Amino acid sequence: MRVLRYFCLFLILILLAGSVSPVYAQDYRFQVPEQAVVVSVNNDGSINIDYTMTFLNDSGAHAIDIVDIGLPNYDYELRNITAEVDGVQITRITNSDVVSPGISLYLQSNEIPAGGRGTVHAYITKVKTVIYPGTEPESEDYASLKFSPNWYDRQYCYGETNYQFTFLLPPGIKDGESRYYIPENFPNTDAPESMITAEDRIFYTWVSENANTYTQYYFGTSFPARYLAEGAVVQEAYVPPSSSGGNSTSFNLDSLCPFIFCLGFIGFFALIIYSATIGAKKRKMAYLPPKISMEGHGVKRGLTSVEAAVLMEQPMDKIFTMVLFGLLKKNAAEVVNKDPLDIKASTPVPPELYGYETDFLAAFTEKASAPRKKLLQTMMVNLIKSVGEKMKGFSRKETLAFYEDIMRRAWTQVETAGTPEVKAQVYEEVMDWTMLDKKYEDRTNNVFSGPMVIPTPSWWWRYDPTFVRPVMHTGSIGGATPPPLSGSGGHSVS
Repeated sequence: MRVLRYFCLFLILILLAGSVSPVYAQDYRFQVPEQAVVVSVNNDGSINIDYTMTFLNDSGAHAIDIVDIGLPNYDYELRNITAEVDGVQITRITNSDVVSPGISLYLQSNEIPAGGRGTVHAYITKVKTVIYPGTEPESEDYASLKFSPNWYDRQYCYGETNYQFTFLLPPGIKDGESRYYIPENFPNTDAPESMITAEDRIFYTWVSENANTYTQYYFGTSFPARYLAEGAVVQEAYVPPSSSGGNSTSFNLDSLCPFIFCLGFIGFFALIIYSATIGAKKRKMAYLPPKISMEGHGVKRGLTSVEAAVLMEQPMDKIFTMVLFGLLKKNAAEVVNKDPLDIKASTPVPPELYGYETDFLAAFTEKASAPRKKLLQTMMVNLIKSVGEKMKGFSRKETLAFYEDIMRRAWTQVETAGTPEVKAQVYEEVMDWTMLDKKYEDRTNNVFSGPMVIPTPSWWWRYDPTFVRPVMHTGSIGGATPPPLSGSGGHSVS
């Protein structure tokens, strides 16, 4: 009997083990075919974070029953969070015991089953202590925000994601005042789509069909601090509260980074921005490559005037103009139509062109507007990246001072030239360096004021199809000495 009893007990244990093992063998395994994130900056310095994500759960995987979302810090309130799954309100939202700081959304009866598909949307408002002082030199105080959207453990998440990220800035910011950072790790490093909404708010949007939600991406923006309420910019580094209480200073070092998120979801709200921009005007976009801001030591010599303009964060339209003038000066291109601009490359193309110059010419082989714009954006992004790489280990501050001095010396050579003819020749030689002056047009008018006429460069006929091509003579203008700063369209100075 005792043997039979033990045998029956053994069978029961086997049956019980068999009945529960399939449940515990299940693990989370899903794809995220679409995700969008919208971060809106409020005037009080807080941000609203809008996530919407479409889950595609694997067959045989654990049901998606709880969604954990990391938050930038603990300065938020649960009452300011709403969420839904497939349009059905999520009623249980708690602080997460998995992600800290963060929240848990309990899908309850609306969990996404194995083989199922569902969309989770979360809207988190008034997250505070996230806007910090800008670190780049500006003419006024700037506020900055760096944000890393949610990502998942690759053990559970796989596949590509149609990914969209948007910054929506405070209202009233003027054209050219805001900045954006080139995204880190994101597949698309092109300039973002940027418009001004009907509510007078600038937005930046990056989109990629080849992104994923198991890689950490970084996005950043900055703008004049005067568009925020007084005291909105955090002056001291955020320190999270200790979990042990008392005066203990022991905490997770990762939580010191207030903009890193650990899990994530896709943005339906982001689409509203596009619908709100019908008839919105396109704007010139400023840029701010973050790698250039990393300080080293010493001056980086050998940059071209165009690269120096990037370092100085000159307007993009000015940089494009400098590139174009450099190509015309090198006899590498000719303008065949000014409005709309159409350029014809010379045959053969001079071999000494810089990479950004060949990219510029390549863009104008495209006759359609959209592909050409795309290529020009790629050219600019590559140029910014190149300058960032060249500046590694060097001091941005010292390098800026060096090229600003070159600009001043270029103007001095023009201003001290003896005769109008010599002044005109010197001006043509150093024109690319004088263009670094933010008051270039005004200073040119002042230098050539009075009875003098602003000189037309000898290559101007390549820019203006209506301009008569000059007759070339041998020899030089008496008394003219080639300036040591000369360089055609972005020559470097060492």
